Amino acid sequence: MSPAPASTAAGSATIAPAGGNGPDGPLLTVKDLQVYFPILTGVLRRRTGWVKAVDGVSFHIDRGETLGLVGESGSGKTTIGRTIVRIMQPLEGSIHLGGSDLLALRGEDLRRRRRRFQMVFQDPYSSLDPRQTVGEILAEPLRVHNLASGKARQARVVELLDLVGLEASFVERYPHEFSGGQRQRIGIARALAVEPELIVCDEPISALDVSIQAQVINLLERLQADLGLTYLFIAHDLAVVRHIADRVAVMYLGKIVEVAPSDLLYQQPLHPYTVALLSAVPVPDARTERSRRRIILRGDIPSPANPPTGCRFHTRCWLRERLKNPEICATTDPPLAPIPQATPDQTVACHFASELNEHRPRDVVPEVEETPVIAPVQG
Repeated sequence: MSPAPASTAAGSATIAPAGGNGPDGPLLTVKDLQVYFPILTGVLRRRTGWVKAVDGVSFHIDRGETLGLVGESGSGKTTIGRTIVRIMQPLEGSIHLGGSDLLALRGEDLRRRRRRFQMVFQDPYSSLDPRQTVGEILAEPLRVHNLASGKARQARVVELLDLVGLEASFVERYPHEFSGGQRQRIGIARALAVEPELIVCDEPISALDVSIQAQVINLLERLQADLGLTYLFIAHDLAVVRHIADRVAVMYLGKIVEVAPSDLLYQQPLHPYTVALLSAVPVPDARTERSRRRIILRGDIPSPANPPTGCRFHTRCWLRERLKNPEICATTDPPLAPIPQATPDQTVACHFASELNEHRPRDVVPEVEETPVIAPVQG
């Protein structure tokens, strides 16, 4: 299972939709995605098993929408993002962007289509070439895709810097001369350079200070409004995801366990894992925070090389314990589907989701208005 060719220069923003599902249909459709990594042992490096990083994941993102993808470290979030932009190659499944089969693209066809999808990486310190100036970093995707040359290219570089709130004089500086927030703005500008439709944001603020996180989130929201961008926003901070995402997909051990509109997920979670995650979200009111209970999950997340049978969360599930450990949880993998008590646009993979509210402690998940959000910050 060899990796797919990777782009050496990221670039992104918005181009006119080309074919596909129409202006109101999903821009990105992922179906039954499987990304396995071989376990090689011995002198001959024989394959003795698979690490099931992503195991049968399906979702879609509408045009102009932000889908938040959350979960613990090791759940497969970043692997999904890198597979969508063809840095990694899946074992099975399909990825369609505006009607185009991304997994069928090779060579020059793949290089040309990279204009339509780009990525903002987690670490602004290692994602920029330290040997290139900012001007060279932003000009490279323009050169690779033959979008501008000469003075037009220089003008476009200055335009990109202005778009992300940086000064034109920065073109001659090197990445080490900038702060983390400024470097991430440069990474965003590089992603915008080729005017894509979809940007995969892989934890773009997790390496930044809290005050700078707010600025970058506000920048991403403004760019989406101005340019009509579509985001897959990968993160582990649920407060941040609620602020920026229209819908949220919760991952656990290579599978999506719940998908719902952002406010609905925070107000009425249906999966016991989602409830546990929300119980750890801090509340700004000190009195409420002291009185809240947290659900502490027992043990560590199981190995993706040997995931549990049935529901993958059953080995740590507090709801299963309260229901006296029903056998179906350990033997049958629940499908991701709506339940009668919820709206059709909220789906959950749990055999006993309809009984969750009856057994959930009332002081675990904060009220919607108490969940912290990022206040608008200029810049």
